[in-house]
Amino acid sequence: MPKTSAKTKAPTASIHGVVGSDEMEVKRVAAELAEKLTPAGSGDFGLEIIDGAADNAEQAAARVRSTIEALQTLPFMGGGKVVWLKNANFLGDTPAGRSVAVTDALEELAAVISAGQFGPDVAFVLSATEVDKRRTFYKILNKVAELQVFDRLDSSRSGWEEAAIETVRARAKKRKLRFDEDALELFVMLTGGDTRQIDNELEKIDVYLGSKREVGINVVRELVPLARSGVIFELGNALAQRDIERALRLVRRLLDQGESAIGILLVAIIPTVRNLLLAKDLMERHKLRAPHVPFQFISALNRLPAQATSHLPRKKDGSINAYTLGLAAQHAQRFETDQLVDGLSACLEANLKIVTTQLDHQVILTELVVKLLQR
Repeated sequence: MPKTSAKTKAPTASIHGVVGSDEMEVKRVAAELAEKLTPAGSGDFGLEIIDGAADNAEQAAARVRSTIEALQTLPFMGGGKVVWLKNANFLGDTPAGRSVAVTDALEELAAVISAGQFGPDVAFVLSATEVDKRRTFYKILNKVAELQVFDRLDSSRSGWEEAAIETVRARAKKRKLRFDEDALELFVMLTGGDTRQIDNELEKIDVYLGSKREVGINVVRELVPLARSGVIFELGNALAQRDIERALRLVRRLLDQGESAIGILLVAIIPTVRNLLLAKDLMERHKLRAPHVPFQFISALNRLPAQATSHLPRKKDGSINAYTLGLAAQHAQRFETDQLVDGLSACLEANLKIVTTQLDHQVILTELVVKLLQR
C-alpha cells in the first residue's frame, strides 16, 4: 500500500528526516531531497553519504559517529554540503537499536542537531524505514527537523481504500492518466496500496496506451496481474453485476490455481451475497439511494444512528467494513430481497454438499452461481 504522508515544519531548514514503512517511497523522496539540497557545482564534495545499513550494534554506533564528524567538518573550499545518513536500520525496536552503544551515539547526534552544532552551510538528511517513534531520538528529530513520514497502508484497517485511491489518482495525474471509477476501484484492489506495484502498473499502462490517456476497466483487467486477492475481488464484482459468464470463468480460474471450493465459497461468494443483502436492507429501511461511488454510501452510513449499523460486519480494528458495503450498494438494485435471502440458503446448501458429499466441486459451485444470478 500504499502511503500516508505527514510533514512537520522545522525551526531550521538544514535538518531533514524521511522515514516510514513504505521503503520505496522513503528511498525515492530522500534521494530527490539530497539531490535538491546539494549545492550546484559542488561535485563530489557537495554530498557526503554515510551508509546507515549496519550489520551490528558496533557498526551502527560507528556510522552515527561518522555522521557527527561529517556534520562538524567544514565544507570543502568554503562551499556548502549535504550529509546524508542513508537507510539507517538501527532506529527501530531491534537488538541493535536497543543496544547501549547505539543509544549513546544517537544521544550525541541528537545533541548536535538540536543545538545546531554544525556549520550554516551544512544540511543534514536522515532516511530510515524502521523507526521506533517512542524513542527520544525520534521525538527530538520530530521537533528540530522537517520530517516526512511515509507509511504503507494497512489493508486490515478501515479507510485504506480511500487513501489508496487518492494515492493512485495523484500518481496517475502526474502521467496525465485518467481512470474511470470502475477501473480505479479495480486497480486499487489489485495493487493493494503498495506504492512499488502502483508505480510499476501505472508505467505499464502508460506505455500501453501511448497517446491515449483514458484508463477503462478492460485495460486494467488486461494489464494488471490478477493475484488471488484480485481474482476474488473480481469474482465478487461479477456476482454483484449478475455477470454469469465472467463469474463462472473466475471460479474455474481460482480452482485451477489450487484454491479450494470451500475457500471460494467462504471468502468470495458468501460475503458478496451477504453484503448485497445488508446493503439492500439498509437502503430500504433508511431510504438510502444507490451510490455512484462507494464513498457516498460510507458517508450515508456515518449519518445513521449506532443501532442502525450495530449488526454490520466489522474489520480487525472494530470498524465497519464500509467500503465493501458501498460496492454492494452500487449493485443491490439488481436483486430482490427475497432472492438474496434464498441465495444465502443456496450457499448453505452448497457448503453442506462440498463437505459431506463426493460431488464434483466445480459442478457444485457452477450450480450455485447459476442459481444466484439467473433472472
